[in-house]
Amino acid sequence: MAEENRTDNHSFAILSYKDSVYIEALIASLFAQTIKSEIIISTSTPTDKTYEIAKKNNIKVFVNPESGKGIGADWNFAFSAAETEYVTLAHQDDIYEPLYTEKTIAALARAKNPILAYTKYYEIRPEGVVTNNRLLRIKSLMNKPIGVFPKSRFVRNRVLSMGCPISCPSVTYNKKRFPDFKFITDMKTDLDWDAWYSLSNEMGEFVYIRDYLVGHRVHIGSETTNGIGSGARSAEDLIMYKRYWPDGIARFLHRQYEKGLKSNYV
Repeated sequence: MAEENRTDNHSFAILSYKDSVYIEALIASLFAQTIKSEIIISTSTPTDKTYEIAKKNNIKVFVNPESGKGIGADWNFAFSAAETEYVTLAHQDDIYEPLYTEKTIAALARAKNPILAYTKYYEIRPEGVVTNNRLLRIKSLMNKPIGVFPKSRFVRNRVLSMGCPISCPSVTYNKKRFPDFKFITDMKTDLDWDAWYSLSNEMGEFVYIRDYLVGHRVHIGSETTNGIGSGARSAEDLIMYKRYWPDGIARFLHRQYEKGLKSNYV
């Protein structure tokens, strides 16, 4: 039997909240990677099902002792629980294509001073897989300059000033460089955009992989859909635009961005 291909410098930290009907599909996709890496589950809301799934798959569960402090605190705990050089925060409803780890680790190895790596993503909707809608086309277009100029702080800041094209579940962080990295804890939906805003000013590369390697599930119970429906996403988007632009321009860009987000409704 051929020896299993493994890497000891990358891990998936699964962000688990209560019981997700999709988490076993996520875990299956992680075990199906062409290069295997460490898998852990991080949660502040452990359930019997969480432990049952973890035991069945021989996965360690890390429980955040500070439950109820928000999504940012949960993500920070998951990031701290992972002990490898590179860390991917895997969202419980999403899936990863078999080549995700292999292509991401290879891209990071080619980079001289990577900050993070990220990939294209597709949507998994009740009606099927979607790779081409208005939002995905816009994000793909926005990411092209970063792909061409991965070291340019100017380019990525200009891109991020127009919106957030980086899919959070697709991101692998260079924890070796940023062991004390923290997500903001007073945002509910745009903590990822805020993270790119902070990291974009660091010296190094945003490594963009132009392959659809992550499937993001869009459904009624998803955090993205709930954030848009509740209005939290809109309010935080405006906060982010105001970090880059004067009030009038920020509000204009915010209105245009909201039109694109309508594709997240189900």
